[in-house]
Amino acid sequence: MRKLLLIAFAFALVMILGTGEELLAQCPMCRATAETNLANGGTEGRGLNQGILYLLGMPYVLIGAVAFFWWRGRKNIDEEELVAE
Repeated sequence: MRKLLLIAFAFALVMILGTGEELLAQCPMCRATAETNLANGGTEGRGLNQGILYLLGMPYVLIGAVAFFWWRGRKNIDEEELVAE
């Protein structure tokens, strides 16, 4: 339990301290293309970071939803077992 807490703390610390301007979620080619597009008056590069973060968050939302519905279903089963006794 102590190791898990230490790992979670280290991960949280890296996530909090590593949120600088340099750590945008883009590969160098994507960044260069987006910057060139914006410099030439285009608008395709504006939502690139938000799109990447959206795609990054979707698996966590789906796993969280499945876990919630599993927990809620399991809770109902446990309550039914208590009432039956």
